[in-house]
Amino acid sequence: MPRTRALRNRFVDAPGSVGERLRTARWERFRQLFPGIEGMTVVDLGGTADMWLRAPVRAKHVHLINLEPHPEGLPDWISAENADVTAPDVAAALGSYDLVFSNSTIEHVGGHSQRRRFVAAVDKLAPLHWIQTPYRYFPVEPHFVAPGFQFLPLAARAKLVRHWPLTHSRPGSPQEGMDAVINIELLTRAEMRYLFPDSVLISERVLGVTKSLTAVRAERAPGAAAASRD
Repeated sequence: MPRTRALRNRFVDAPGSVGERLRTARWERFRQLFPGIEGMTVVDLGGTADMWLRAPVRAKHVHLINLEPHPEGLPDWISAENADVTAPDVAAALGSYDLVFSNSTIEHVGGHSQRRRFVAAVDKLAPLHWIQTPYRYFPVEPHFVAPGFQFLPLAARAKLVRHWPLTHSRPGSPQEGMDAVINIELLTRAEMRYLFPDSVLISERVLGVTKSLTAVRAERAPGAAAASRD
């Protein structure tokens, strides 16, 4: 397992990895689109404190909303709570912010109806947003670093994930295998355009192939940034 984890890190997490280079480029694009980020309040749907602490940009304040526990001892510019933002009462109680940020979360919320609730929360919480998600038709499924994984039948995915060496946390039982894959629904360009009709859709590409999509409503026109758009 340590060897396969090291192999995954080479692709995804380690300094100098493909994943790290893409994240760096993504942050630079974000900075270009939101040049006033240092003075902005941000609500991050599905984010973690670690991501913001490692980021090359810093907002005035970031409020994290996640179902997973948050660490203790956060700096004063980061606050956090455990909540499901697709619940209307949760979104209503959050107040308002300058920017909604979400990275690789909308594909996890659980079905089309939940995604519509997620979008409703985005629209309510702030006038600006950055909503990124992996692209369904990129050849490698990003959560499991597995070629073509997203196109397999559900039962095959649940079985394969228990044996695939590049899985982040390998499930130990059939039930855990199904839990790992059943609520990951990668989105297409058509779905993102449907969900965010008034946003600009930016494509992040690897070797000319779209890897992820980001719905943006920004301070600066996305066409002025060093980013491809469709």
